[in-house]
Amino acid sequence: MTVLEQLPERSRVAIIRLRSLGDCVLTTPALSLLKRARPDLEIGVAVEAPFTTVFEGLQSVSAILAPAWRVVRAWRPSLCVNLHGGNRSQWITAFSGAKWRAGFAHHSMTLAYNFKIPRAQRILYVNRVVHTAEHLASAFFALGVPISDVPRAELSASDSPIQGRYAVFHPFASAPEKEWPAERFCEVARYLKLWNITPVFLVPPGVDPSPFRAHDVFQGTLSQAKAVLSKASAFIGNDSGPAHIAAAFGVPSVVLFSTSNPAIWGPWRTESQIIVAPEGLQTVNVSRVITAVERLRTLEKAHA
Repeated sequence: MTVLEQLPERSRVAIIRLRSLGDCVLTTPALSLLKRARPDLEIGVAVEAPFTTVFEGLQSVSAILAPAWRVVRAWRPSLCVNLHGGNRSQWITAFSGAKWRAGFAHHSMTLAYNFKIPRAQRILYVNRVVHTAEHLASAFFALGVPISDVPRAELSASDSPIQGRYAVFHPFASAPEKEWPAERFCEVARYLKLWNITPVFLVPPGVDPSPFRAHDVFQGTLSQAKAVLSKASAFIGNDSGPAHIAAAFGVPSVVLFSTSNPAIWGPWRTESQIIVAPEGLQTVNVSRVITAVERLRTLEKAHA
């Protein structure tokens, strides 16, 4: 009998996610699968404040919890699943009060777990690199969710404040080596204007937007950024959290990768063109990105 089969009706399941943006977005397919398998369950996600908006408004999520063991314990989960694996998440899991405490067996510490989840390849019966969305979903397959295709990420968004056809550019990333030069993004933006598509540069709050002053710039909260991304005609950007948000809304995407493996972190379940430059994004010229944009079937049809 699986753990899921042993959970009483209307049990609570605490998911320890903590961070970061892309990981949070790619957790939502797994939550959708869990809710589909057991609609009666209440699912709570323990997540750091900057990323709570990822889980807001989702049908699969009943509660968003502060990432503290006392908060999780007070919520009284029957099952606690640690998807993060760091020291703090281990302590939260250990003191969650849950009868079942699950986490991946390859985590650096596993003493908190009384159910250790094998690697995704073993669960999915595959001998290949698995995408992060598959890896996270595999935890719930191990717990008793029927194995099936992993769906697109689930996000909610308000109406976009931008009207008309526009493409979102995101020229930022978590590390300098993952960023294509800003001036080259601007050259691609000028090209898209020929297609009557308005380039909109998504710039984080507090960051100088002046390199993109020749184009529309949007600076707002993560919730507002979700709204903008949800209605975009295309996304063009570096490997980053917003790329995963765009994919969640089915936005055709061109994503540039340097140090990360796109087989693990590529856009999930959306039309996309991937540009990989392990030797450095400085080596990627503008024409290569424009060619990738032109290969997006959605934009091809619109341009025709």
